[in-house]
Amino acid sequence: MRRRENTGNSAAHLPPADQPRGDFSTIKTLLPYLWAYKWRVLLALTFLVGAKLANVGVPVVLKKLVDSLTVTASHPAALMVLPVSLLIGYGALRLSTTLFTELREFIFAKVTQRAVRTIALRVFRHLHALSLRFHLNRQTGGVTRDIERGTRAVSSLVSYALFSIVPTLLEISLVLVYLSTHYDIWFSVITFGALVTYIIFTITVTEWRTHFRRTMNELDSKAHTKAIDSLLNYETVKYFGNEEYEAQRYDQGLKNFETAAVKSQSSLSLLNTGQSLIIASAITLILWRATQGVIDGTMSLGDLVLVNSFMLQLYMPLNFLGVLYREIKQSLADIEKLFSLLDQNQDIADSAEAKPLLITAQNGAEIRFAHVDFSYESNRQILFDIDFTIPAGTTTAVVGHSGSGKSTLSRLLFRFYDIQSGCISIAGQDLRGVTQASVRAAIGIVPQDTVLFNDTIEYNIAYGKPGATKDEIIAVARAAYIHEFIETLPDGYNTMVGERGLKLSGGEKQRVAIARTLLKNPSILIFDEATSALDSRSEQMIQAQLKEIARSRTSLVIAHRLSTIIDAGQILVMDKGRIIERGTHQDLLAQQGAYAQMWERQQSSGNDVGEEDGSTPSAQSLSAAGA
Repeated sequence: MRRRENTGNSAAHLPPADQPRGDFSTIKTLLPYLWAYKWRVLLALTFLVGAKLANVGVPVVLKKLVDSLTVTASHPAALMVLPVSLLIGYGALRLSTTLFTELREFIFAKVTQRAVRTIALRVFRHLHALSLRFHLNRQTGGVTRDIERGTRAVSSLVSYALFSIVPTLLEISLVLVYLSTHYDIWFSVITFGALVTYIIFTITVTEWRTHFRRTMNELDSKAHTKAIDSLLNYETVKYFGNEEYEAQRYDQGLKNFETAAVKSQSSLSLLNTGQSLIIASAITLILWRATQGVIDGTMSLGDLVLVNSFMLQLYMPLNFLGVLYREIKQSLADIEKLFSLLDQNQDIADSAEAKPLLITAQNGAEIRFAHVDFSYESNRQILFDIDFTIPAGTTTAVVGHSGSGKSTLSRLLFRFYDIQSGCISIAGQDLRGVTQASVRAAIGIVPQDTVLFNDTIEYNIAYGKPGATKDEIIAVARAAYIHEFIETLPDGYNTMVGERGLKLSGGEKQRVAIARTLLKNPSILIFDEATSALDSRSEQMIQAQLKEIARSRTSLVIAHRLSTIIDAGQILVMDKGRIIERGTHQDLLAQQGAYAQMWERQQSSGNDVGEEDGSTPSAQSLSAAGA
């Protein structure tokens, strides 16, 4: 059964990203990315074990070195030979510890970085695969923050868990085995008891503190989202003089983050104090037992040094166990947010049997809307029984008041949404039975609200056909009547257009959009008020060019200016989601209906075509910026 579209904000439609995954689920998702280089993982683990064996061997050799210095006068040679060999062995073990550790890092570096790269790329692709509904509801600042923290957390988690926690646990096991086989059982009991108490205390308090960290992350994302949203809408903020209002909104987010951060730091102080108390008590008891053993003659000075060295080696990394555990929990929380983006359902997905859209010279790119009903929300229907055909190679125009559903037609044609009933087909193929990529490759659109990348003019035009030559770019720029304007700029085609193209005027952005659509050279063209921001002279020239381009293509024109669509083979008049009239320009005028009334109003008002000064402020600002 096909998923019913709904953009409501009810709890039933919360995205999976809002549902906790759990640490085990997060680790289970991460492991395959690391195991892709299994031989590197195994080799790194081998070096890890080697480093820890060498590290445990250091105190043992140090014990022998100290004991060897307690010699009798009858063995003077031992005083010269034995310590030297032990010193060499001591130095070799120290070197081995560092060498194995660095080899482990060297071998595992590619595993970690490749996992980070693979995960980040997969999330990026998945976000592009999600429906338009998700991107209309998302908050860009929060999503980018989640991706940034999540990818960084992958590297941190591997470093903390595999290179800190696992080696420490391995070393603890080796030390406990050595103590239990060489000394009084109380050494092992005290060491093991302290470790268990320390770990339980650390995990318990850290788990209690975790919600503070989650709260900090959420508040950080919210504050970042508000800041990004405000900066993206810089002009709107200036228009209404709301700089202080935006600053107060941002400061409120920072204030909430500050409160959560203070609570987190207070709980951290409690954790550190408890950990220090456990470690200090354990070391005191261990040294008391060792000192008593030396006094009783059951232990040598070397044994005392050995036990003390073991304790220092164990408790120094354990002193950071709370930090490591917190960092691991934090990394898991950050990775959880990242993987939750992957859990977002792809509302509009290709079926398993989907094939590429096939458009041939014989069948052409005929477009058919057959009794289509559609609603963005279940309680508010937008289109009612929309039924029309655009024959291959012809132009159909759609007119109507704002909110009548005209632009929804283009979104459905791109299959940004699935319809509730009816069928939309191209060249006789239901859009739900072909791949989305092939559908979008066959369609080119010049939208009313053109958004450009913060890059050069050349990049934005070439976006219609990545890899296009400079000659191809210039040719379509000429066709869109923007080449001469670009040539007047100091940096020419290398001129940066600014965030969302804000350095260009509306007319200049539309001409760039027309040029990149021409470069795409699609079988189907959609013009959504494609020349609404142009001055009269430019519009007349481009309209003639567009008509020539559309001559052999199937075209859908969404228009408010009726003068731009009088030559269309078919005109549809929409009102409140329904087609109320259809026919040619002359047919509709003869009907004396809604279309005729709109035509009369536009003709009498004299505002059918808006005027725009060819010398735009943005053009001057670009020239100044280039200079």
